[in-house]
This record gives sequence, C-alpha cells and structure tokens, in this order.
Amino acid sequence: MVDDQLSEVFELVEVRGLVSGGFTVSGRWVSRADLVESFKFIAMVSGRARLSTDGIDVPIELLPGDVAILNNRSRMELSGGTGDGPVREVVPVETGLSLASTGNDVILGGRIDLNEAGRTLLLEALPPVAHVRASPTTGANLRGSIHRLVDEVAGNRIGSAFAIRQHAQLMLLEVLRAYVEQAELPPGWLRVLTDERLRPALTLMHAQPDKLWGLNELAQAAAMSRTSFAERFRDVAGMPPRAYLNRWRMMLAQRALRDADVSVGSLAAELGYASESAFSTAFKREVGESPLRYRYRARDQALSS
Repeated sequence: MVDDQLSEVFELVEVRGLVSGGFTVSGRWVSRADLVESFKFIAMVSGRARLSTDGIDVPIELLPGDVAILNNRSRMELSGGTGDGPVREVVPVETGLSLASTGNDVILGGRIDLNEAGRTLLLEALPPVAHVRASPTTGANLRGSIHRLVDEVAGNRIGSAFAIRQHAQLMLLEVLRAYVEQAELPPGWLRVLTDERLRPALTLMHAQPDKLWGLNELAQAAAMSRTSFAERFRDVAGMPPRAYLNRWRMMLAQRALRDADVSVGSLAAELGYASESAFSTAFKREVGESPLRYRYRARDQALSS
C-alpha cells in the first residue's frame, strides 16, 4: 500500500514535527523572522494571513485550515488583520497560546526535523513553499489535526509535551497527504510513492532490497513493457529503478548503522552486496562518508542531543 511505503520512509528519515510557537492577535498585524531551520511550517488555525518569503513573487493567502511548508527559505513575513489602527508587530510565543474568539487570527508555527537522508528527500520533493489548502476532501482531517495540536499547546496539561509531538507528527502526515492530492509533484520519492502504476514494482523493491531486481521483473510486476516502465519510472522518480533501489538500500543501511550493532560486513550481505568493500564504496558515494564514520558520528549526535 502506498501509505505503508510512506510510513516506511517516515520512519527511516526520522521525520518529526515540532511546535516552536504561535500567537493570537486582533487588528492589523505583521510578524517577521529570519529562518535557520531547513523546513518551517505555518498553520492557519483561524482568520487569514498573507505569507511572503524569498523564492516567491506574490504573497500566499492563508485561510483557516491551510498549512504552508517553507523549504530551505531564509526569511518570512506574515501579515493580516483589518481596521484603521496601527500595524502591530507580533512575536510568536512558545506558551500561553489559546484559541481566540471568532474574528481573531490564530497562527501556529513549527519546524520539521529529519535526519540527513530525510532533508535531502524533502528538499527534492517540495517547492520553495508548499501551500496545502484545507479543501473539502482533506479539510476535515487537516483542520482536526491542527485544532487538536492547538488544544494541547494551549492546555499545558500533564503529558502535553508528548501529545504535542504526536499531534504534530500526525498533522505533518495529513499535510503531505493533502499536498499529494492538490499539487503537481516534481519528480522524486514523494511522487513515485503515490504512483499507482509503479506501486507493484516499488513493493517488490521495498520488500526485498537485497535482490538485484532486473528491469524485466519490475516491468512485468507493473504490467508494462520494459521500455514504457523504464521511461515512466525515470519521469516519476527522477532516476532509473536501479538508482532508486540503491537509495532505498542506503536509507535502510543508515538506520541499521544508527540503531543496531550489526557489523558492516553482515549489513552488506543483508542488502545484497557482493562484498563489504562494494557496500562501503556505494555507501560513501551516496552518503559522503564511510559506514563506520557515519555510525560514530550519528551516535555521537544522538548522545549530545
């Protein structure tokens, strides 16, 4: 199932949605910030606002239930409100957020944390700003996720930190599901995971990454000719099937090196490489460092975080 494969990727790249702040405001207002995170999300709980950032020519109008993901942007500006009074400069707060009365603008913001593999995948999958609208088909789930998240942030109840992390995670999943339905996706992992015709071939590669799948086998699984399958896969994934299989193997390898004590030689055999040397060469080409160096660095980072 496509959602199962998306769940697999979510787990492998250790994606987490983390709430960093929010505000509720009446009247005319503006909020500006320099961005240091690779991925920032803005959720419009109620009211409306205009979002400006580098990389887009025209501000994006955010309506209730909308979410915007900023992809590797350096700055942002949100503005909204009506009336004749002066424009109020708003600074988001981390605590004390509450759902305001009708007519007020309520904004929630946060960041998306991923490991290195995840950052690369999401950079490829999303435009500078991914605007997800609360459409009739996806609006109920997305708005529900946003309001449950806001309730936890505002309530500050026992266990709220854990609940906020879980709700932010689910909201992020709903955002990506909605984005897949609404947008013309660029070639990459998110688009290929949602391609119905290629799904049978992806299922084979995900289920048995140790097998060196041939083009004929994959094309037969997808009920396509060899040529048509190869062309479609490259168009949708942005790479040939062999390159996708190798990337999938490397994602599995990174998880094993971070979380398990398996030896590099055993891991190479599990993933279908003829030798430890062949695996290490492929890993360094994809990740930029040797398997052991990656393991030590990843574990040192986990201990210091």
